[in-house]
Amino acid sequence: MAGWVTTPLKSSIMKLLRYGPKGQEKPGILDAEGNIRDLSGLLDDITPRTLTAAARQALLAVDPAKLPLVEAGARLGVPWTGIGKFIAIGLNYHDHAVEANLPIPAEPVMFTKWLSCLNGPNDDVIEPLEASKLDWEVELGIVIGAKASNVSEADALNYVAGYCLANDVTDRAFQFERSSGQWSKGKGFDTFGPVGPYLVTTDEIKDPQTLSVWLDVNGERMQTGHTSTMIFSCANLVSYCSRMMTLEPGDLIITGTPPGVGMGMKPPRFLKTGDVMSLGIDHLGRQTQRLVARTK
Repeated sequence: MAGWVTTPLKSSIMKLLRYGPKGQEKPGILDAEGNIRDLSGLLDDITPRTLTAAARQALLAVDPAKLPLVEAGARLGVPWTGIGKFIAIGLNYHDHAVEANLPIPAEPVMFTKWLSCLNGPNDDVIEPLEASKLDWEVELGIVIGAKASNVSEADALNYVAGYCLANDVTDRAFQFERSSGQWSKGKGFDTFGPVGPYLVTTDEIKDPQTLSVWLDVNGERMQTGHTSTMIFSCANLVSYCSRMMTLEPGDLIITGTPPGVGMGMKPPRFLKTGDVMSLGIDHLGRQTQRLVARTK
C-alpha cells in the first residue's frame, strides 16, 4: 500500500465489493455516503488473501475518501473471487421446514451449490432448459476468513471474515422430483447463486443472529424473517462444517431461508419469465434479479 495516504477510519466498518463488466471486475469499497471507491490502486482483486485478518486490518487504515470515485450505476459482481466451496444449509428455520412438509432437522442439512452458479447480485437469473418450478430463497451468507478445521462453536466466529446476502434460487422439480434425493441437482444451475452487493466485515456485524431478512416478488412481500430464529446459529454452522471438511479463506456458507417460499404456498406459486425478485438483509444491502428465458 506504499504511496497511498492512509488514516485510521472513524468507523471500522468495511463493505468490500467488485464492480465492472462480468469477468472484468475491479475491487472496490463502499464509503460512508454509499459511494463506490476504487481499490484497484491497492489490490489486484478481492481474493481469499484479502479476507485474512491481517489484510482486513491493513485495509481499515485506508481512507476511502482519498480513493478514486466510481461512477454511479456500475454493475456489481460477486464481492470476492476465488471461492473454493459454496456450501448451503437446508431447513434451518423451523417454519420453513414446516411449510416444506419436512422433518425438523436434528443436525444441519448440508448440500453444495456449484461454483458455476455464482452470479452478480443484480444480474439476470436465467431459466434452465427444462425449468418448471423455480423458487426463491433469501439467505444470510457467512464468508470464511481463516483456515478452520474441527473448531469449537465458542471459537467459530473468529474464523469468519464477514457476511453477505445471497439468493438460493432453486428448481423444486429437480430438487425433489428428479433428484433421487440429491438436492444440489436443483440448486446449482448457472446464475442460481446471486451473491452481494458487498461483503460486510465482522467489525460491523458483531452478532449475525440479530438481522432481519426479507424478499419480494414483483413488489409483493413473500418472505419476512429474522436470523434469531435459525435452528442452528452461524457459530454452530461454522463449527459443524469445519468437522465435515477443512474450511478455507473465501469459502461461502449460506445459512438457510425463512418461511415464505413459493413451494410452501397453497397452491404452490413458482417464478414465471419476467418476474423480479428483490431481497435484503439488515446492513448487508439488497439485490434485484429478473428471471429471463434462456436464449441459447
